[in-house]
Amino acid sequence: MDSRQLSDDPGQQALYTLIQRSIDKAGGWLGFDRFMALALYAPGLGYYANQLRKFGTTPQSGSDFVTAPELSKWFGRTLANQVAEALEATDTDTVWEFGAGSGALALQLLDTLGEKVKRYTIVDVSGSLRARQQTTLAAYIDKVQWVDALPEQISGVVVGNEVLDAMPVQLLHRKNGAWHERGVVWDQSFKWEDRLTDARPPIEIEGVHDYLTEIHLQAHAFTQTLADRLLASQKSTGKGGAVFLIDYGFPEHEYLHPQRHMGTLMCHQLHRADPDPLRDVGAKDITAHVDFTGIALAAQDAGLHVLGYTSQAHFLINCGLLEPLVEAPLEEKTMAQKLITEHEMGELFKVIALGTHAWEPLGFKQGDRSHTL
Repeated sequence: MDSRQLSDDPGQQALYTLIQRSIDKAGGWLGFDRFMALALYAPGLGYYANQLRKFGTTPQSGSDFVTAPELSKWFGRTLANQVAEALEATDTDTVWEFGAGSGALALQLLDTLGEKVKRYTIVDVSGSLRARQQTTLAAYIDKVQWVDALPEQISGVVVGNEVLDAMPVQLLHRKNGAWHERGVVWDQSFKWEDRLTDARPPIEIEGVHDYLTEIHLQAHAFTQTLADRLLASQKSTGKGGAVFLIDYGFPEHEYLHPQRHMGTLMCHQLHRADPDPLRDVGAKDITAHVDFTGIALAAQDAGLHVLGYTSQAHFLINCGLLEPLVEAPLEEKTMAQKLITEHEMGELFKVIALGTHAWEPLGFKQGDRSHTL
């Protein structure tokens, strides 16, 4: 056993055993999407299902990364302006949040929206995170409910902050001019192995150089499921909804640029980034940037409208971030600024809005980039 890969933690040892058995059952080779799903979501063992802290502002807290609502309460307070408008536009009073993390965003939204929200439903597969969310949201226990899966119909406003980037991806590797799917084998440790495939990226990659990229089939399926549930409600009750997804990523032509030949797969542990998901499995996050063109096309194919697409900076400024900061303490101003500055979260993070009917949300009044998708 490679001591650099496996700690003495029984949970991590059990996860390694589970993945090894899965590789054996698959004939000795496991596609990376299946490996990533186990590494992150295996019940009780995967990164998002175990007891590690994950969310926080410093490594000293034992956390691995910080998200916008953990960084500044003004993220959720500002997003609430958009959610309030969307609730009115859809004539609904329900908010759905996917992957609620520590519960910080839910708390900020509930504190700000007040009686505009009658029901706040969290969809999260992590039992440990659910317990943390319940503690954070104790004051709203009469409004908040948790579900493991979506019902056949949903209506209201759906929010997801850094949800798409944690969905398992397939890896495609062009090597010596031939396309391979990259998977994982076990040989005293987890190792890469490429196999020839008929799969291809959605657009042709210029050049003949070796090229690695991700295919986001699960994110597309997630988008289609959301669309199906919202449209089913609209057909049945006359009430549909809107979706706001916030994440780091690019439109397709940037995502699959010939120079992005190493892909976007990245891991996060104790606020450090590394590119190797085969080491310390279960003890660190694994992510890939989002191809927002793919999300938009999946939504449109399923019958939703693309309501807007822009940078997080434009979105938050459009939604009124700056005005209340005039009277805020200096520390709050400094942290909120990280949400919109280009070298922090402002430009890398994007917001896409989808809906069952066409309207122009507040967050895209200026700087809408839908034409770039």
